[in-house]
Formats: sequence, structure tokens, C-alpha cells
Amino acid sequence: MTWAMPQTNPDPIEDPIERSIRAGAFRDAIALCARMHGAPLGRLCMAMLGSQAEAEECVQEVLLAAHDAFPSYRGEGTVRAFLFGIARRMCARRLEMRGRRERRLRLVHDADAPSSDPEGLLEARREAEKVRDALERLKPSERDAVVMRYQGGLEYREIAAACGIDEPAARKRVSRGLARMKELLSEVER
Repeated sequence: MTWAMPQTNPDPIEDPIERSIRAGAFRDAIALCARMHGAPLGRLCMAMLGSQAEAEECVQEVLLAAHDAFPSYRGEGTVRAFLFGIARRMCARRLEMRGRRERRLRLVHDADAPSSDPEGLLEARREAEKVRDALERLKPSERDAVVMRYQGGLEYREIAAACGIDEPAARKRVSRGLARMKELLSEVER
């Protein structure tokens, strides 16, 4: 009995963005990045920076930086993780320049959330403020991981690639961040 090796796809690159990068079509790759990942990048930047205008500006800078980095792109991880890594570093730089006292993290409010109940809206804003305060008190590495996981919707492997760590470390950062947030939020309720 002979064992046959499974047939592999001759073109392992299925991602159209990666295909464009490998072909040297960087403008096409950036257009695809903006279309496919622009909104999640915007949510991440908004959650980290707290300003819609600043988040939009940061997304544009991320796309420009990605375009400049495409010639040296090695394809380690996903393009999405690559973009989120750039975005995370740019947001951190902006926050650092702004200063610790001025740092305000804002969660992106769900546009579909019902706003007809003023008391419910007020309570939701109070809860969001508590969460923002708890996020601000986390270590930056844990805060970044939590925000990327729950605001950016990244998988742990993508968080790992964006942060330059391995997947178990990314899981640990998210886990520690959530545990610390739970602790901080329970302190507020006492």
C-alpha cells in the first residue's frame, strides 16, 4: 500500500491583498486594505484615541505607512494583523505625545443601539465611562490586547502578530486584562 501526499494548491496565496503585494501592485493592495479593513481599523483607533477625527486621521496614516512598508512585507501572519500592528503603534505614539493626564479611551458606541430611552442611555453612558476608566488603568500591553480582541475583533494569532509576541502570550494578556478590569469594576461598585 502506498501513501499519497495530499494535493496542495499550487498558489498558496489566496488573499487578494497579499497577491497584490507580491505582484508589486501596492496601490491596489492599499485600496483593498482600506475597503476590507478600514472600518475595523477605525474602530480600534477610535477605542484607543477617543476622538473620531483623530481616529480617521490615524487610519489614513496607517494605510500610508502600510503602503510604504509593502516592499519589505514578508507575509508573516495576516495582512490584517500587519495593519493592526501598525495602528497599535501609531495610536500608542499619539497617546504618548498627548500625555498621560490627557489620555481618554473611548469605546465606540453601537450605532444600532436604541436611544429612545433617556434613562437607559444615561445608564449606558455611565457604564461606558466606568469601562473606559478601568481600561485606562490597565497596563498598556494588556489594554492594547483587550481593545484589539473586543473592539477590533482580532483573533489571538492576529493580536500576537500585531504585538510581536506568540499566541499564548496574547491569550494571557487578554485574560490578565479582563481579570484586572473585573477587579477594577467591582471596586467601583463597592
